[in-house]
Amino acid sequence: MSDGELAKDIGPLAALTIGVGTMIGAGIFVLPRTAISQAGSFAIVAFTLGGAIALLTAFSASELGTAMPKSGGAYYYVNHAMGPLFGSIAGWANWLGLAFASAFYMVGFGQYIQQIFGIETAIGVGPIALDPVKLIALGGAALFIAVNYIGAKETGRLQNVIVVILVAILAVFTVYGGLRADPSNLPPTAGFTDTMTVTGIIFVSYLGFVQITSVAEEIQDPGVNLPRAVIGSVLLVTVIYALVLLTMAAAVEPGFINRLPTEQIAVVEVARLLLGPIGAIAMLFGGLLATASSANASILASSRINFAMGRDGIVSESLNEIHPRFATPYRSIAITGGLILLFIAAGTVETLASMGSVLHLIIYALLNVALIVMREADAEEYDPDYSVPLYPVVPILGTLTSLGLIIFISPFVIGLSAALVAGAVLWYFGYARSRATKEGILSQFILSRSDEMPSAAVNAATGVQPDGGNYRVMVPLANPEHETDLITLASAVAKQRGGTVVATHIVSVPDQTALAGAAERADEIDETSERLLASAQEDAKTFGVDVETRTIISHKSFEAIFDAAKSHDADLVVMGWGPDSHGSPGRAESAMDELTEAVPCDFLVMRDRGFDPSRILLPTAGGPDSDLTASIAKLLQAEYGSEVTLLNVADEGERDDAEAFLEEWAAEHDLGDATLRIETGDVETAIEAAAEDATLLFVGATEEGLLRRLVGGSLVLDIVDDVECTVVLGEKHRHRGLLERLF
Repeated sequence: MSDGELAKDIGPLAALTIGVGTMIGAGIFVLPRTAISQAGSFAIVAFTLGGAIALLTAFSASELGTAMPKSGGAYYYVNHAMGPLFGSIAGWANWLGLAFASAFYMVGFGQYIQQIFGIETAIGVGPIALDPVKLIALGGAALFIAVNYIGAKETGRLQNVIVVILVAILAVFTVYGGLRADPSNLPPTAGFTDTMTVTGIIFVSYLGFVQITSVAEEIQDPGVNLPRAVIGSVLLVTVIYALVLLTMAAAVEPGFINRLPTEQIAVVEVARLLLGPIGAIAMLFGGLLATASSANASILASSRINFAMGRDGIVSESLNEIHPRFATPYRSIAITGGLILLFIAAGTVETLASMGSVLHLIIYALLNVALIVMREADAEEYDPDYSVPLYPVVPILGTLTSLGLIIFISPFVIGLSAALVAGAVLWYFGYARSRATKEGILSQFILSRSDEMPSAAVNAATGVQPDGGNYRVMVPLANPEHETDLITLASAVAKQRGGTVVATHIVSVPDQTALAGAAERADEIDETSERLLASAQEDAKTFGVDVETRTIISHKSFEAIFDAAKSHDADLVVMGWGPDSHGSPGRAESAMDELTEAVPCDFLVMRDRGFDPSRILLPTAGGPDSDLTASIAKLLQAEYGSEVTLLNVADEGERDDAEAFLEEWAAEHDLGDATLRIETGDVETAIEAAAEDATLLFVGATEEGLLRRLVGGSLVLDIVDDVECTVVLGEKHRHRGLLERLF
């Protein structure tokens, strides 16, 4: 059994490698020609200036990373500090920025494939002739999307090898080229505007260094080594980029770059001139490796952004539904892949690079503002191990330079980026605001000091607050014996979500009795309901939550719960589970079969043996139902200080993989302080053994189809009967077709 802490097994050099690996990629292998053609010898200045702007944000990212090492990176920091409106902007900018960057990388990949195989300038004849680079890029992108869709991915060790290879190739290139460099070969310098425009285009070469903050908990002495890795990687990459540009500008005769045919890659041809065929081959190999690795990493990262956005209600969590076979967020990958293919077909290299740069510059500006918000609001949970030097000068400069650089990029790209930001704002007010529940530190700070703050600031904070806080938890009541425990669970959840409890008594009458006739017994029904609902109301009020009560007369029992959940806009239903629950005639399955078909909202179904949330056991192998039970466990932990144990049952010999999965899953679900437990052997036996130490067992609803459960029984139901503690079954609302439900 593990205590749930992540092993501090990433040393300072490994952390630096992660940082360098996120940046050394397609940019330096694709964009030098554009930079030198437009900025002359000031291309060196452009790359150096891009590194300086990235460095300012690296300082802020380092502080935020040591304070909040969470999945989601920059999006999480912005959403947590500034609220879901700005979180929506950051999330969409990050997602689309990665898609544009991936498209740029794949076009670069197409250029290198074209160069290697010597493909002609056009494929086809006349009006149906196709640009071979675009065609190759589309094919390569489809391949990498498919690879991510089915779950194949490069390992951390392979990524380290790639980084070493790329740095070695560029080091040999710059050292040898530096010996041949002659200042008289430098092309004329460009003006200020042209240099800044090039800086905006090539900034895509500096994306990704913030991602290292997501592994802060695994870095040895993170207060020291994380800033060294983030800041050091930006500095190292900037030096490498500047030396590569110096070599390309000063080690060849004047005008060499501009005279190259368009289908030739400048960095490859300079390597051929300096080092002969071996140099060209090495640079072709490096470029191919860099573009492919960058594209694959960006597609992989996009699904993590979507996960964090879905968890916060910015996008539908159904977007992150896990594929039953490949265990990947296939919908997210498919949509991202479609966008990448569209961008490849429609954009040029410069447009794609510029869009990736602008959207990330917006994110970096917001990230710097997020740091200022966390500092000035003096949030109780904010306790970084590293502090930005010269605060607030550094984050203010980081904000201004990030936004200022955007001004020099082409008007078309600025206009398109502005439209995307406006779209993210409209998305928040039209979709996410009614679903998001997390209020930012900035709004909390302003509203808690409303008497001192300007009325405009208070009105603005109030006007953008999420409405998802009106979270409605419906409790169908049938058995007075279990009323208190059901209401207690529902009220604890509602309290943590700032929501309302809807206590509902569903009175079932036989089909032979007309509902109008049953209404004639209203006095008798009302008396029973009044006792039950009054007790529920008193229990809920002990938590200080709002309570609504309803009585519903229906021919249906269990099905009526679905109808009531829809009509009362329930976000969650908490109901009892047993032979006398909601008309179930002696078998839990008879009521649960409908639950596994198409639930109208999230459901928790409790087999009550006394509600005691002090020791929670949560078995998980991933999936949306486990996501729901994890979120409820987190809420109970916040309310009661519960001890949470995460359990994964693995095959013999796969304990390391299982532990890695649990560590990552715990971090993604804000359960990093949970105890991690790995068991092998039979799943049911392992869960029952672990449940001996638990007071509350959470289980995700079975993913098996209805037909299979009818034939072979259900693991969930077997466990319920065999353990002694209270069991809560979680079923998350999602859309499933008939075939998926059956098979």
